[in-house]
Amino acid sequence: MFAVIPRRWLILLAVMLAFLPVVIDMTILHIAVPSLTLALGASATEVLWIIDIYPLLMAGLLVPMGTLADRIGNRRVLLTGLVVFGIASLLAAFAPTPALLIAARVLLALGGSMIMPCVLGIIRRTFEDEDERAMALGLWGMVGAAGAALGPLIGGALLEHFWWGSAFLINVPIMLVVAPLVFLLLPRSEETTPGTWALGQALLLIAGMLALVYGIKAAVGATQPLGVALLMALLGFALLSVFVRLQLRSATPMLDLSLFSRPAILAGIIMAVVAIGALAGVELTLAQELQYVLGKTPLQAGIFMIPIMAAAAVGGPMAGYLSNRFGLRGVASLSLLVSAGALGFVAFADLHQPGVSVPVVLAVLGLALSIGLTASSIAIMGAVEASKGGAAGALEATAYELGTGLGITFFGVFMSSVYGHTIALPAELAAALVQRAARSIGDSYLVAAELPAEQGSAVIAAAKAAFSSTHSILLCTAAVVVGVLAVVVFRLLKGQSGQSAH
Repeated sequence: MFAVIPRRWLILLAVMLAFLPVVIDMTILHIAVPSLTLALGASATEVLWIIDIYPLLMAGLLVPMGTLADRIGNRRVLLTGLVVFGIASLLAAFAPTPALLIAARVLLALGGSMIMPCVLGIIRRTFEDEDERAMALGLWGMVGAAGAALGPLIGGALLEHFWWGSAFLINVPIMLVVAPLVFLLLPRSEETTPGTWALGQALLLIAGMLALVYGIKAAVGATQPLGVALLMALLGFALLSVFVRLQLRSATPMLDLSLFSRPAILAGIIMAVVAIGALAGVELTLAQELQYVLGKTPLQAGIFMIPIMAAAAVGGPMAGYLSNRFGLRGVASLSLLVSAGALGFVAFADLHQPGVSVPVVLAVLGLALSIGLTASSIAIMGAVEASKGGAAGALEATAYELGTGLGITFFGVFMSSVYGHTIALPAELAAALVQRAARSIGDSYLVAAELPAEQGSAVIAAAKAAFSSTHSILLCTAAVVVGVLAVVVFRLLKGQSGQSAH
């Protein structure tokens, strides 16, 4: 089975390189948000859509694309995804309006949704041995975390010298290097699943996911009348219900729903959604706190956040060893409890005088979350046979993307709500300007720029004070959510001692 050992690890190298730009793109945007907001004059709602249309759309696309890869081959879908991602990055870099940038992000989601399930599916098919698979997934996790760590740093360095679009443009040369490597290294012939790709089912799933998530967003964010939001959510639920019925009746379903009956898969998916959602929200909050409140440059903000992602890069390879040695249940639950404690500490830390403690705790946060999430990947991939690796990979990737999208949405809406109730603006400010400035700290800065110097300074001072309070409340909430998740995972993995769910 493993006669040609070097080939296996070369394939892993190829898919990790393909995965890298997708991860960099996820975090590079967090640093670019303040520059992008001011340059395009984007509203708080537009900024939220720019950030989270990508993960939310991917959440609907991943399962259909994972199934398509099983039908026509991972290599073909992966290469197509890399090309689409490169073109979309070019369009995003030169988008002149928020609406066109959102459209480019839709195209980025299409490319990314082709890349991610192929990467996990290829790893599962290539590594049958459990110990080797744990190491391969650990290395995959390390590359993901390293890419996420590089994102803010690269973004900060680019924005120091260039315009915000350079944060997207950086993907183009990466793709020009990665695509030929994937073309050369991946085997040209591969085993595919017989049958046709059900386009109707794919569209049903995508429409259902988007309608449901949009309904939730609109209801929580009050961007639409409550009746409209509930109608969209109900429509999404109805479409997904039809999709589920079709899967249960089909001889060759697009998504094998029996996978959800396996505790390791269910725990891994719940963990991915909540933990990644909390992490994405925390990163976004910190990036804004550092730049808007502390007055750091994008590069300085990127450097400040390195401990989270650098430590996460170390956590990947450690997770396989720890879950084999101490059991998946203990490792996953304890890592989440440690993460919750770290979030609670950062909530009340003085970021003006971080000292040694803040970077150390940020590193602990990154390490603990990385160990827990990589352990969940090992559990999910160990719970399925190789023939269902693509489906399991798509489910895991969907959980990550849905978690990121919902995390940013809920954090953004929660942040906006708390910020609006906390900010104490000057009494003489016109009612229309007060309403605008209370939406977000970005809007406060835009309003301040239109006012005389003294009034503008007063608005900015009020904005900084309000955002610091908001930041503490958000991180405390994230700590509680991750703490509760630790208990849920511990209960779900009862009797789960090793890495494999067999």
